[in-house]
Amino acid sequence: MHFIITDAWLAKSRAIHLSGTRLVLSFLLLSLGLMVSAAGLYHWVFLKGAREGWPVIGALVRLVVKDEFEQRDRFMRENLDAMARKLGQMQAKLVQLEALGERVSGLAGVNPAEIKAMPGRGGSLVSGRSLTLDELQATLADLDRLTEQRTDLMTVMESRLFDQKIRKMMVPTQQPVQSGHLGSAFGWRIDPFTGRSALHTGLDFQADTGTSILAAAGGVVVAQELHPQYGNMVEIDHGNDLITRYAHAARVWVKKGDLIKRGQKVADVGTTGRSTGPHLHFEVLVQGVPQDPQKFLAAGNNLAVARSSGPVAPPPLQLAGRR
Repeated sequence: MHFIITDAWLAKSRAIHLSGTRLVLSFLLLSLGLMVSAAGLYHWVFLKGAREGWPVIGALVRLVVKDEFEQRDRFMRENLDAMARKLGQMQAKLVQLEALGERVSGLAGVNPAEIKAMPGRGGSLVSGRSLTLDELQATLADLDRLTEQRTDLMTVMESRLFDQKIRKMMVPTQQPVQSGHLGSAFGWRIDPFTGRSALHTGLDFQADTGTSILAAAGGVVVAQELHPQYGNMVEIDHGNDLITRYAHAARVWVKKGDLIKRGQKVADVGTTGRSTGPHLHFEVLVQGVPQDPQKFLAAGNNLAVARSSGPVAPPPLQLAGRR
């Protein structure tokens, strides 16, 4: 395509040749310029009309804004309703959690009345309405406070239960010899060396030499020595002035200061010291006073029976000759 441009007197002229590609590019540039100009003009007229309240443009702006607000309000309402339903589910779960906490509180030694801070709710639905944003925020704040209170109470109960578990683990209820038979019991007996009546301050477990001796509870080794009467002896402190003693061992596997856990091997059965044959002499001392170890072991057996689902109780200790 050729364009010839001349001046007013036709004295000068200029020919412009546009190929197909140049023609398309020129058309696109011209269209783009017109679109930008139209958009700018429309924007200026629309803003000016909206700002000055021109009749037609003002009504159009109000219609657009009203529709936008309605869509936004509908969107917010749907979200608020969804959040309110979720909040109701959370409150229901919190009520269930409180019921569980009330049952656990008895085990932890916490007053159940402290758990019932949120009253039960229910009944038939007569009418309902959507929650406002302020009401939803207030309900969430109340739920947050209740959750913090429950967290504190659960922390207390966890601490109480942990302390109880630790105390149980520190009480000597584990039988120190698994395969042994009970020989001499706690109390007065005829001494095998003197033939006279003497107080036997522990339990004798008859077992073969080398049989494992297990710690009756967790604690700290406070003595490990070769005693003239007890032979190779180990003493474990379980706290609260409670000590267990394991005597006449052939070999000791722990030393003073070691931390011991329940059921850990501490020595082997032997016949060292004042002994007539291989056995374990087991003592329980409270504030230095010998106690009947059978009471502690029986408490451990009763606890095992209570936890067991089977009806069969563990076999009792068999009575053998005295040592």
